[in-house]
Amino acid sequence: MAILITTNVKGQTAEGYDQVLNVLKELIQKSSGFVLHSSYEANDEWYVLEVWDSKKDADQFFSLYVAPNIPKGIVPKRSYQELHSLVTPNS
Repeated sequence: MAILITTNVKGQTAEGYDQVLNVLKELIQKSSGFVLHSSYEANDEWYVLEVWDSKKDADQFFSLYVAPNIPKGIVPKRSYQELHSLVTPNS
């Protein structure tokens, strides 16, 4: 079953997030196992929500593409939750 990854990033700004997304957007859209990416800011933290087919797919993408592009001083906290259900337009 799919997994939800929640990433909390203290100290991130909209500008910093947008810079990383500009580099990664096309790569993530083409990545094996990728389902959804969303983000928002609340309480002085940046939150990224992603759904992937598997933790392995998500971790592989993160280590190959995200980690090398994180601005210095930014330390994301990632948590995983296996999903009970996932409804998409094609499911």
